[in-house]
Amino acid sequence: MNRISTTSSSLSSSTRWWQLCFGVVAMMAISSPQYVWALFTTELTTLLNASLTEVQVTFAILIVAQTFLSPFQGFLIDKFGPRMLLSAGAILTALSWVLAASATSVWGLYFSYGLLGGVGTGIIYVGVIGLMVQWFPEKRGFAVGMVAAGYGFGAIMTTFAISSSIKSSGVSSTLMTFGLIIGVVGFLAAQGMRRPKADEVVELAVRHKASDANKESKYSYKSSQMLKKPVFWLMFIMMTMMSTSGLMVISQMGAFAKDFGVHDAMVFGMAALPLALTIDRFANGLTRPFFGWVSDRIGRENTMFIAFGMEGVAMTLWLMTTDNPVLFVLLSGVVFFGWGEIFSLFPSILTDTFGTKHATTNYGFLYMAQGVGSVLGGPLAAMMHEATGSWTPVFMTVIGMDFMTAFLALIILKPMRRKFLANTPQEMEMNSAAAPATALK
Repeated sequence: MNRISTTSSSLSSSTRWWQLCFGVVAMMAISSPQYVWALFTTELTTLLNASLTEVQVTFAILIVAQTFLSPFQGFLIDKFGPRMLLSAGAILTALSWVLAASATSVWGLYFSYGLLGGVGTGIIYVGVIGLMVQWFPEKRGFAVGMVAAGYGFGAIMTTFAISSSIKSSGVSSTLMTFGLIIGVVGFLAAQGMRRPKADEVVELAVRHKASDANKESKYSYKSSQMLKKPVFWLMFIMMTMMSTSGLMVISQMGAFAKDFGVHDAMVFGMAALPLALTIDRFANGLTRPFFGWVSDRIGRENTMFIAFGMEGVAMTLWLMTTDNPVLFVLLSGVVFFGWGEIFSLFPSILTDTFGTKHATTNYGFLYMAQGVGSVLGGPLAAMMHEATGSWTPVFMTVIGMDFMTAFLALIILKPMRRKFLANTPQEMEMNSAAAPATALK
C-alpha cells in the first residue's frame, strides 16, 4: 500500500511540473497578438486609411472576444479536455494573423486579428490558467504566475523581430510569417497538456496544503452560485479597474510616445519605443511569478495593496516626466511590474475563495473583466484623448483606478473574503468532502 502511494506521488509530482512547462510555452506562443499590437497601429492607420480610434477597435475586439467568451470556453475545456481545445486555440490564433495579412479594411481587421485572434488566445489562456490552479494547490500564486509570465515574457522574443520585419517587409508579410510561427509552437505545446486525474486531485489536496496566509474554501462553488456572491463582484470591479490601467498603456503606448516626442528617440543606442516594449515584456513577465510567490506567503490582498499602489506611483512619475526618453523607458518597466501580477493574483484568490472543481469556468467569468477594461483602456481612452487633446486626463483616470483598487484590496476585500469563508454553510463543508474524488471525472 505504501509503495503504491509513493509511486503515485512521484508520478504526480513529476507530471505537474511538466504541465507547468507546457503551459508556459503555450502562453508564450499566444502572447504576441496582445503585446506587440502597439507596433502595428501607426502602419495600419496608413495602410487602411483609418483613424487611430477605428484601428484601436481591433484591440478592443481582441480582448473582448478573448474574455467574454471565456466562461463558455472554460466549460468546453472542462467537458472535452484541454488538448483538443488548446490545439484549436493555437490554430485560430495563427489563422487570425494570416487572414489579417490580407485585410483591406478595418472590418477585415476586426474579424481576423480581433475576433478570431481573441477566440484563439482566449481558449489557451483560460485553459492553461484553469489547469495550473488544479495542479498546484500549495503554490497556486506561483504556478499561475509562471504561466501568466509566459504570456508576458513571450513577446520579448518577437518584439524587435516584428518591429524590424515591419520596417523591412511591411505589415502584411510580418503578420503572415509570425502568425504561422506562433500557431505551430502553440499547437505543439498543447499536445502535452492534460488535467489532473481523479486520484491525483485527491493526493495533491492531501499532500500539498496552502499556507495559513491564504484561507481557502473547502467547498467548490458552481458558477451559478458564485455569481450570486458580492465578494465575486468586488473582485470583478477591482480587476476591471486594473485591466483598464494596463491595457490603456499597452494599446496606446505607440500613440502617446509619439505625442510625448520620444517615439523616435534613441536610448542606450536603441529606439525608445521597441526598447520600452521589450523592457515592459520582461517586467510584465517577472512580476507574475514574483508577486504570485509573495502572495503565497503574505496573502493575496496584502500583495495587491503593495503591487497596485506601486503602479499608481510609477504612473504618476511617468506623467510628470513625459519629455525624458530615458525615464519614459525605465518607468514603463516599473508600471508593468506593478500591473502584470493581476493575472496571478486574481485567479489565485478566486480559486481560494470558490474552490477548484469549477475553477476553469469560474475564472472565465472573472476574466471577462479584462474585456471591460479593454474597451475602457482602448477606444474610450483614445476618444478621451481626441476630445481633450491631451493624455493627462487619461493618465489621471487610470492613476486614480490604481490607488482605489489598492485600498479596496486591503480595506474591503480582505475582511469581506474572511467573513465569506467563515460563513460557509456547514452542509456545504460536508458535501465537499467527496468532491475531490469526482471533481475531474
